[in-house]
Amino acid sequence: MKKAWPVFLVFLAMGFGDVVGPMVSLAKETFTLSNFLAQLLPFSGFLLFGFLSVPMGILQDRKGKKHLMLLGLGIALVGLVIPMFAGMYGPLPRIAPGDNMKFLVLLASIFLLGAGATTLQVVGNPIMRDVSAEGAYSRNLSLAQAIKAVGSSLGFLLPPIAVAAFGLGWPLLFPIYAGIIAITLAACLPLQVNEAKAPDSKPVTFGSCFALLGANPFVLKMVLGIFLYVGAEVCFSSGVPLLVRDRFGITGFGLWVSWALFFLPILVGRFAGAVVMKWMAPKKFLVATAIVSVTGILCVLSGARLLTFAGAVLTGLGFANIFPLIFSITIDAEPRHSNEISGLMVTAIVGGAILPPVMGLVTDKTSSTVLGFLVPLAALLYIAWLALANLRRGAAQA
Repeated sequence: MKKAWPVFLVFLAMGFGDVVGPMVSLAKETFTLSNFLAQLLPFSGFLLFGFLSVPMGILQDRKGKKHLMLLGLGIALVGLVIPMFAGMYGPLPRIAPGDNMKFLVLLASIFLLGAGATTLQVVGNPIMRDVSAEGAYSRNLSLAQAIKAVGSSLGFLLPPIAVAAFGLGWPLLFPIYAGIIAITLAACLPLQVNEAKAPDSKPVTFGSCFALLGANPFVLKMVLGIFLYVGAEVCFSSGVPLLVRDRFGITGFGLWVSWALFFLPILVGRFAGAVVMKWMAPKKFLVATAIVSVTGILCVLSGARLLTFAGAVLTGLGFANIFPLIFSITIDAEPRHSNEISGLMVTAIVGGAILPPVMGLVTDKTSSTVLGFLVPLAALLYIAWLALANLRRGAAQA
């Protein structure tokens, strides 16, 4: 644990990439954006997962995990400092009519923060193994994922505190995030990492990844599942603050309400999932979580206040373990291709860039914040089908 604590800070910083969810509603109000333009923030933040994951994996193999970890922290830090030079560091930015420069600066900031988060996502899981004591890797990784969820939650929790306690706006996130990442960077500099490689290990390449997708339909379906799941999660985290404001008139502390309805259940669900998986097989658990998620989104689509709140909680509980379940089921089924699968799974996080603008477009066209949730519903229906197909596949193999 003593050697691993700087990496735990890295997972906290990794969670800052999820600020794009609550940032949608904050920026939409500040810059008077359409739903489609506001959802370009997740697009900007998650686009890099599609382009950088495999190249960063190759760089990691050549330069080492510590080098990549420091690079990821540095990129994220630059992304957070840029808006501070544009006057976004505490007070709400002053936006003159027709002045879109500060929004473009914000897009650039989220773009770089997404690049840093992508790099940290690639290096985070494997480097935790290198710094963990014998037999402590799984426990440390579970704790690290919970810490990442804390980092994700700060985007919801800090802006209302800034308003109530200091009279400041959501740009206070930038200096706070920058300070934490600077501390993390300093803590990681002296870290000693044992990066011994197995003699028969093969590096991830573009060719091996795409060859596997073309040759293995099972892997293709599972990678598509990750793509749709991440897109659905970002749709939900960005859509719930808009929904509670537009549908139910909850402002001021609306972000806290959104956090309590969605990210708190995800945090609880991750701890609970570790317990549930002691007695339930992963394939069965994936079916259960998919059903819970679909049920929750259907409740949100009802438009009724009580059902919407209950549905958001159910969706958060269902979403909590979908990513690790799909990841582990795929690796267990194809252990010989674990390197390629890892690169493809992280690349598929680009779904967080694609689905939210689609949701924003649906919301604009229908003039209904509620109907926008049809987009994550469609994604989760695919995952439910995928979970059932995997269960039948396992029964047939048995």
